[in-house]
Amino acid sequence: MGTVKAPWKQLLLDAVEANAHLKHSSFFQLATVGCSGRPSNRTVVFRGFQEDTDKIQINTDFRTRKQREKSWFASSQKSRLQYLGPNPGLPSLDEQPPKEIFLDKLEGPVDAFCLLVLDPDQVDYLNLKSNERISFTSRQDPNGDKCWTSERINP
Repeated sequence: MGTVKAPWKQLLLDAVEANAHLKHSSFFQLATVGCSGRPSNRTVVFRGFQEDTDKIQINTDFRTRKQREKSWFASSQKSRLQYLGPNPGLPSLDEQPPKEIFLDKLEGPVDAFCLLVLDPDQVDYLNLKSNERISFTSRQDPNGDKCWTSERINP
């Protein structure tokens, strides 16, 4: 039987809360395949869910105004400063001392900041501590609402 509410959402929130004492507990890997067919993997930061949905929010680089500003001001000062540093992925110039960067707390988002929203259709939950694995799959019901089903599978 399906459910409209995403049953995996609370499992994720519980795991993040249980591990909040770990410095990198909100980091995860996002993999994509580019136009060339080559895979790319990056580490991103889980920033929560979009208001009253099961859509996952990640800070990244994109150009939307309202969500950018809302997410920007919800981010810590330290997180905001990361968007003012050197371009990510380029070789580091170790010879040069790092520049001192200042940021006005009231100023809006910088150009490199954006909120990426993931709308999952399928979620694979794995908890090795409890030896539990659940596959969650969504479909649209006749009303157009997302409906989730779950299946316990071997880890």
